[in-house]
Amino acid sequence: MATIRLGDEAPNFTAQSTEGVINFHEWLGDSWGILFSHPADYTPVCTTELGTVAKYKEEFEKRNVKVVALSVDGLESHKGWVNDINETQNTTVNFPIIADEDRKVSELYDMIHPNASEKFTVRSVFVIGDDKKVKLIITYPASTGRNFEELLRVIDSLQLTAYHKVATPANWKHGEDVVISPAVTNEQIPDLFPKGHKEVKPYLRMTPQPNLN
Repeated sequence: MATIRLGDEAPNFTAQSTEGVINFHEWLGDSWGILFSHPADYTPVCTTELGTVAKYKEEFEKRNVKVVALSVDGLESHKGWVNDINETQNTTVNFPIIADEDRKVSELYDMIHPNASEKFTVRSVFVIGDDKKVKLIITYPASTGRNFEELLRVIDSLQLTAYHKVATPANWKHGEDVVISPAVTNEQIPDLFPKGHKEVKPYLRMTPQPNLN
């Protein structure tokens, strides 16, 4: 099994989900994507996570991001659990959940870590760009729920830096100043960054976020 690294093409697969059969690349289309695994249905942390993702659907759509979840439980289990999520989290699950009973997708994406559990997936997150390349990988243990505000922040950074010659500094949030790429010369700055810039050090040059009006 090959290790998936940043910049690799996200492996394609076909799988059953709560919204029918999914061919991953076709389903993504021209969108960005988040593929995230949860250890098991009818578990407390996973219930809060999937409920949270449902509530953030609009925020993901604003960013042209599709979300799909996965566990090694079956389709009927998923469908019953969705009712519980909707009831307890005051939401409606509005994204597909893959039923990976044969673990094909889990193994393809290395989501089962035997030292944590030989049967269940860890909390893996893969952010995939509109070019089908893997842009971000985060792995959490089963005991720690994910921060989806952080995922939105990271997607904002990934999408910004994919199309502009900038990087985002520590704790950056949408709307704040960004770092000009070291590859950009001072002579190029006025054309690329007409909003101006501040040189803190020759290698640390800040500019307002370029994709804001």
